[in-house]
Amino acid sequence: MSESRGGRRRITTRAEVEHAAFELFGRRGFEGTTIDDIAEAAGIGRRTFFRYFPSKNDIAWGDFDGELKKMRERLASYPADRPLLKVIRDALVDFNRIGPDEAPWHRRRMELILTTPALQAHSALRYAAWRQVLADFVAERLGVAPDSLTPQAIAYATLGVALAAYEQWLRTPDADLGELLAAGVDELGHLSLTAPNAEVGHS
Repeated sequence: MSESRGGRRRITTRAEVEHAAFELFGRRGFEGTTIDDIAEAAGIGRRTFFRYFPSKNDIAWGDFDGELKKMRERLASYPADRPLLKVIRDALVDFNRIGPDEAPWHRRRMELILTTPALQAHSALRYAAWRQVLADFVAERLGVAPDSLTPQAIAYATLGVALAAYEQWLRTPDADLGELLAAGVDELGHLSLTAPNAEVGHS
């Protein structure tokens, strides 16, 4: 275990840097916290901070690019005959799966993302990247272009489900996030969102 010059344990993982930042954001606010503040709290240098995150805005999103890659791979792994909405539901729940120990930190993450005005432009870019992964999958399944209406509409609708589920989860401490996400996709089915292979129903 290495020590910083101040005698504190030096942080050595991305998650620990995130947690140190979330603590500061909670006390000082997002805009009131600098990268230097975070580096100092983490017991690392400014240069080391940038090895973990390109910017302060990226802290809330963690390893988002890595998770998107996993999501793309997961979507590609489903059998072609599995109904489209069931695949989307499973992939959405899997993408947002968190362990019990990480849940309190994930709540801080999502509160930050959903309620911090300074993050909204950055968040829009992340949402667009997420939608594109889903639209690409839907387009391949349906044999249409990714920028055509159906893949884009399904991607936007699924993102809307995710955001609505997260808002419910943040308001209701005892709620199960996975159940909220799955129920939200099921509601899309009940509203008769139909497309080739888009069989609706509970698994």
